[in-house]
Amino acid sequence: MSQHLTKAAWGRWAGAAAALVLLASGAAHAADLGATEWVRADESAVRLISATAAVGTAADLRIGLEFTLQPHWKTYWRSPGDAGFPVTVDWAGSRNLAAAAMAWPVPHRFSVYGLETFGYENQVVFPIAVRPQTPGQPVVLSAKVNYLACSEICIPRDAQLQLELPAGPAAPTDQAQLINRFIAQVPGDGARQGLSLDRVALAGTAEHPLLDVVASSAIAPFEKPDVIVEAPTGLYFSAPAVNISDGGMRATFQVPITLDTGAPPLKDAALTLTLADGVRGLEQKVVAGVGIGDATQPLPAMSSPVAPGSPFLAMLLIAVLGGLILNVMPCVLPVLSLKLLGLIGHDGENQRHVRLGFLASAAGILVAFAGLAAVLVALKGMGSAVGWGIQFQQPWFLIAMMLLLTLFAANLWGWFEIPVPAFIGRLAGIGSHATLAGQFGTGVFATLLATPCSAPFVGTAVAFALARGPLEIFAIFLALGVGFAAPYLLVAVLPAIAQLLPRPGRWMIVLRRILGLLLAGTAVWLLTILAGNVGHTAVWAIVGLVLAMTAALWARRRLPIPLRRASPIAVIVLALAAFVVPTQIATSRSTPGADLPAGFWKPFDQAAIARLVGEGKTVFVDVTADWCVTCIVNKRLILESTAVNARLTAPNVLAMQADWTRSDDGIARFLAANNRYGIPFNAVYGPGAPAGIVLPELLTERAVLDALAKAAGG
Repeated sequence: MSQHLTKAAWGRWAGAAAALVLLASGAAHAADLGATEWVRADESAVRLISATAAVGTAADLRIGLEFTLQPHWKTYWRSPGDAGFPVTVDWAGSRNLAAAAMAWPVPHRFSVYGLETFGYENQVVFPIAVRPQTPGQPVVLSAKVNYLACSEICIPRDAQLQLELPAGPAAPTDQAQLINRFIAQVPGDGARQGLSLDRVALAGTAEHPLLDVVASSAIAPFEKPDVIVEAPTGLYFSAPAVNISDGGMRATFQVPITLDTGAPPLKDAALTLTLADGVRGLEQKVVAGVGIGDATQPLPAMSSPVAPGSPFLAMLLIAVLGGLILNVMPCVLPVLSLKLLGLIGHDGENQRHVRLGFLASAAGILVAFAGLAAVLVALKGMGSAVGWGIQFQQPWFLIAMMLLLTLFAANLWGWFEIPVPAFIGRLAGIGSHATLAGQFGTGVFATLLATPCSAPFVGTAVAFALARGPLEIFAIFLALGVGFAAPYLLVAVLPAIAQLLPRPGRWMIVLRRILGLLLAGTAVWLLTILAGNVGHTAVWAIVGLVLAMTAALWARRRLPIPLRRASPIAVIVLALAAFVVPTQIATSRSTPGADLPAGFWKPFDQAAIARLVGEGKTVFVDVTADWCVTCIVNKRLILESTAVNARLTAPNVLAMQADWTRSDDGIARFLAANNRYGIPFNAVYGPGAPAGIVLPELLTERAVLDALAKAAGG
């Protein structure tokens, strides 16, 4: 009997255990339905979560986009500030989805080097209200998430997430409480948090306007209050000066305002104010000139002075300075030659003609920079890699520039004076036939030849522009053009400078031949770059065609009169044939191992950097290209110097080289992650600097050695 009862008891226990297993299985299944798998990167992870395991019958569903970030990493709010871009979600491919509205919890302000950005650290959940097309039916959410993770460097990330919610009762999941917690952090009218705006009014002077904001807290004292102002383009609101009074229950803000040229009238500007204090927030829309509250009420004295300023205006000044410095970079030697020829051409002419000629050259520079900006805006809009000097990755551009330089050199040597090449010479402002149109062409041609260089400040300005919108890109590039055109503008203002040259004589013939050699040398340099794009076989074929073309020019005056008319036709045919060669001759660079760097350099492997640093190694990364003259100067003068070479070849140091001579999306993404869109780019990673130390465009031995020591932990 006892044995029978024992067996019965065991049977009941077994049944109960089976039931528990089934319940646990069901609960686990519900939890699985409530969240996607994490999509992880080294610094961040993202997933979709749901407050319910099924759709139920409600008209709206509560969903969350959850991020976790490693210490010191952040992602961005809907208005990122002076840099960055907000989290975006594309719901294409979802089923039974009518609408999805994402809300933004209270952001935090990050101030770095005078730039103000807004976003989140550690963990954030963006609440999403999902409305099914047919309530009660299954919903499949397909979300393509794009975001930027930033620390000392910025890394663009994307994740493809899919969350399926079946039909059935809307039982809560483990994530419901987490979503609710962040819903409470979404700024509203402030009533639940006991926050209110008592006053918003314009103040200050016309030169230095301010926005005065007074806020009250009815529940708890303010701790670290902040006010963030979203405004139309052209209006910039800096970090406020804050004063807390009334036992912490009142906060007064004075927000400096900067108006760019073309900004809308400040008094009519529609503003969105977000009051933030920890996880508490309030959001309110106002018109600046109308405001709220009593504008006559006196404000308490502020605890800190206000320093108005605009990062965008500062970046415009940096761009002008970068363009000016670009004039003395090594890659612009042929440009300097063209400038000198322009001065020679003006000898003895009246000041009005000199002024007009140099204004035309400056206009050519500005138009060329505007053209570069337009191309980059278009490429960026299509999702292509963008950067300073990327046209030198295109074989047809290199061939065209090389042919023009060859023609200009032959013209300077006096090999031809025939209509077609003379017309080309006039377009480029070369020789005695230069016109205003020719001087304009000089500016365009000078700009195209100058772009392989990334002078100090140029990379900073270009990176700032390409991280923002089309208007900023055009403004920054035009500022670069103003700086680069400054020497021309100086002569236009003071045309008497052109009269300081020596009187015409035989020295001009010698100078023309020397400058012709410089231009021919530049053409040879372009051929070496072309070899990295199309291969040596194709380049030798192009060299043969160019030599035949120059021979036809040289021999024209020596040919019988009936054959002279055929010379221009031969030149045109040979030039066109040079463009056809890359499409007909296979590249020799396609052979395995042809692209490997030489010497102690190892191929660039971005994925291996973190692993090598984890092993205690120091990694030096050099992004270079055959067309980047500044890169070559850095390499020969600094990286190949005895002291730096000894450090780079040390046992615990690995030197990686990324060759951007040809277009490479991986290298472009690496540069963009470091907020760079041009080269040279050098960075050092190590145990003492796992996020990397970015070096200046123009290297020095001390800068490289110090960065290597710091990265190694020394």
